[in-house]
Amino acid sequence: MQESTLSTDQAILQAASALVDAFGRHDVSAYFAAFAEDASFLFHNHPVRLENRAAYQALWQTWEAEAGFRVLACQSSDHHVQWLGTLALFTHRVRTTVQLEGVTQQLQERESILFRQDVAGGWLAVHEHLSPLPEGCA
Repeated sequence: MQESTLSTDQAILQAASALVDAFGRHDVSAYFAAFAEDASFLFHNHPVRLENRAAYQALWQTWEAEAGFRVLACQSSDHHVQWLGTLALFTHRVRTTVQLEGVTQQLQERESILFRQDVAGGWLAVHEHLSPLPEGCA
């Protein structure tokens, strides 16, 4: 990684930006395409770890059907890339506007996304961990 850290950091930032952008547009197809099939997920607002992308997609569909869930916007800030061997850990703060049961809500959270390079050379998210932003950190 040493010889091309800047370019690989840039690749991670681009992959993360594409993922967040798709999420912010509620572009479900593009959003889930940014995750590997075996990706896992931990969300502060869900009681159990989701073991793969299909489980998260099923949960997302339930949110849409039962609560009218829709992402209206998502802003990402405070980006950081950390290399762990061949994996890249991307962390950031997210300010998300969602609609649930007809009510618009602003969420302040921080997120860690672990990326792995696929056989084609692209970067896919293999783990996402979302936490509420602590009071006083906004």
